[in-house]
Amino acid sequence: MDFQRARSDEQRAQRRRHILEVTAGMLTEMPVAQLSLNELSRRVGLAKANVLRYFESREAILLQLLDAELRDWLTELEEALTPVQGTPRERGDRLARVLAESLAERPVLCDLISAQAAVLERNVSAQVAIEHKYATLRSFRALAGLARRCLPELGPEDAFRLTGFISLAASAAWPYIQPSQALTAEYPDDPVVAAMHVDFAGVVRQILEVSISGLLERREDVPLGAGPLAGIPHDIGQE
Repeated sequence: MDFQRARSDEQRAQRRRHILEVTAGMLTEMPVAQLSLNELSRRVGLAKANVLRYFESREAILLQLLDAELRDWLTELEEALTPVQGTPRERGDRLARVLAESLAERPVLCDLISAQAAVLERNVSAQVAIEHKYATLRSFRALAGLARRCLPELGPEDAFRLTGFISLAASAAWPYIQPSQALTAEYPDDPVVAAMHVDFAGVVRQILEVSISGLLERREDVPLGAGPLAGIPHDIGQE
């Protein structure tokens, strides 16, 4: 690619897309914590200052990539989350399994989700953070709709609550699937320690099974403001 200064809106958009594509490729090789702006700039073929013409910080790049990863995941779930026959419990368990297994197949998305609150939202302007929040809410609203396709008993409020549980479960479980080298080295000699290694898909599936069962059981008792997305209307961000 010719890296002369982008002068038109189309050229600037193309440059931004290229930066995001290179970032996505790097995250297949390394975790978010190891991705540096210096290395990204080198791979893009721009000086760091020029990369910052298009994104205000490393974190701003990663937040936009997270938004794109969420949209891609939703596209995949459109095909995977088809209505099936069964009791609410059976359909809820299937929903939990599909969500957990599909997340496990998207390590870049899980790594970004786990870094979102503690890292990625800490070095961006208010405007970038707000745009990301609204993009996330649009994705959550779409995800809630897909969940209700499989389990309409949830209702719109509980389906929206479930999206918060999904994000929190993935964020909490993901760091535990990559133990330190020192700990991993002990696994062959200490089966008790080895048994504590987290199976990401299994843990997330169990968390979501229990969450869905609880939402179904308590759906008439829990007010909207009591969930992980307390105070946010489930229809926010609708066009």
